[in-house]
Amino acid sequence: MTILETHGEHLLTRAAPLSFFGLQVGTRMTLLRLANGELLLHSPIAISDELRTAVDREGTLTQIVCPNVYHHLHAKGWAEAYPKAVVHAPRALAKKRSDLRIDHALEEASPKTWNDELVPLHIDGCMLDETVFIHPASKSVISADLTENFATSEDLFTRLYLKAGGIHGKPGWNRLMRFVYRDKRAARRSIDALLEHDFDRAIIAHGAVLERDAKEIIRDTFRFLG
Repeated sequence: MTILETHGEHLLTRAAPLSFFGLQVGTRMTLLRLANGELLLHSPIAISDELRTAVDREGTLTQIVCPNVYHHLHAKGWAEAYPKAVVHAPRALAKKRSDLRIDHALEEASPKTWNDELVPLHIDGCMLDETVFIHPASKSVISADLTENFATSEDLFTRLYLKAGGIHGKPGWNRLMRFVYRDKRAARRSIDALLEHDFDRAIIAHGAVLERDAKEIIRDTFRFLG
């Protein structure tokens, strides 16, 4: 029995608790099985013996991705456990994490980086500095903070936050956090470019995975950009 959740043929995830300024928002890592059987780890959660065993059972981990300047807290543990794995991260993360080995800047990534299996797309105009990944084979977008999807929360403070932000019981981007999109025109261009791709699923870090209708949900999420 594996502790990883399967999403089709290529994708596996593992959710974990996460408190952010007292909010119980949780987080999620994603494992993508590449065509050659190797594994890419996106948005690492804390490594453990149990989790490492589950990952190793799926294949050889050769790629580690910190998708933005916030989803990096546990990358060092994985990079040390898998010293041959290539670590990808935004350039700006090097300033925050001098202790973390970063091999390739995400700004330099292209579909060729992953043999045309993944299409990286940077979301411009946003303080998160995130690169999302379109995986055509599974019609999925792999992301961390593209949107959120909470039915509710057992924590009262978190429930109030979700309700105040207009996303209690429905997917979307909390209106209290819209300020991170500093350049709405640039962000709008990035989201429009994303919506040109064919996808139906979106892996996200906070809340439940969007297994279907993700394109329309993402379209609705970003109407506030104009």
